[in-house]
Amino acid sequence: MHQQVLTRWLAGMAIATGAMGNASALEVLVAQVAPMRGLEAKQGQGYAAGMRLAFDAANRKGGVNGHTFALATEDDGSRPESTVEQTRKLLTEKRPLVLAGYFGSQNLRELLATRLLEQQRIALVGYRTTDIAPAHAQLFNVRADIPSELAKLTTQLSTVGITKLGLLYEAGPGGDAIVAAADQAAAQAKVRFVTRAPYTGSNRGGNTSISEAVQVFTKATPQAIILVANGAPTAAFIEAYRISGGAAQLFAYSGADIEQLSQRLGEDHLRGVVISQVTPNPYKSTSRLEREFTEAFNQQKPKEPKSYLMMEGYIAGRVIVEAVQRQGRTPTREGTIAALNGMTDYDLGDYVIGFGGGGRNGSKFVELSIVNGSGKVQQ
Repeated sequence: MHQQVLTRWLAGMAIATGAMGNASALEVLVAQVAPMRGLEAKQGQGYAAGMRLAFDAANRKGGVNGHTFALATEDDGSRPESTVEQTRKLLTEKRPLVLAGYFGSQNLRELLATRLLEQQRIALVGYRTTDIAPAHAQLFNVRADIPSELAKLTTQLSTVGITKLGLLYEAGPGGDAIVAAADQAAAQAKVRFVTRAPYTGSNRGGNTSISEAVQVFTKATPQAIILVANGAPTAAFIEAYRISGGAAQLFAYSGADIEQLSQRLGEDHLRGVVISQVTPNPYKSTSRLEREFTEAFNQQKPKEPKSYLMMEGYIAGRVIVEAVQRQGRTPTREGTIAALNGMTDYDLGDYVIGFGGGGRNGSKFVELSIVNGSGKVQQ
């Protein structure tokens, strides 16, 4: 047993430092710190399941350049201080090649403040926040950014003649940027926000202040409200707003997760809600990406159900596999960053990833889905 532990440690050190040379094939370890318990547990679990689909599919084919993939996860309970603590633990004990699948605006902000990514020369691939993440050299997201989602939503509203909007967003350091992006999108679409209301995230005081936001929108009576919030506060707002008699049409950004909303809300509350999606539909098999995702899902049969979140995790996993593929026999942390920066038009099948020109959001894909009269999602 001691020899096995020593062998794994030496392998991890080789990948991290680039000292691998012509050594035999190794296990490429990817590390994730995310909510695995509590209200947002479905997010971390679904994303992890998607990454495992991609890694297992690669492993079944013999790996990449002989290397196989594994995922190590730690629960942060959505707490920013725990995100930092658990990341330090993984970096020290597991020596991963890359980090992936992080959640939370404040969580990411506090992780970046530690400068761990720079010190460890490690990339973070794939994350979800409710504000606009900074253009950090070691952040690589696999989805469209929030301004792109806001542009899609406001354009759609303008097309159907809805021009008086409301905006719900998370209070905090990133709130002003969200408001500015929303105003810019509205101006381009020739619509306007007649009212805005911030909510306090649960990781800053444990109170989402949803009731105050509901009162603001009930008084202002916008025609439609755009919700830039993750699953729990979005569900709480929709329920409270509908119970209060609010009649505006509700448009949610992708981080709300339609599957989570479907579990938390009844059909009467969810019917007619429009959600922007930043990945292809995981329930279809139209594109090559959708077909390969479905094949991987059917082969592995994970305990987690299919979801848009799982699809996003799968995409992140595929991007990591590709970055390792491009390095040949000696994958390193620095080499992974270089490979990601060199990824300008990686086509997964009607879903193109590109980080060329310093962009940190690798995709421009955004489409809208709506919950129909029977409570099901339709494009």
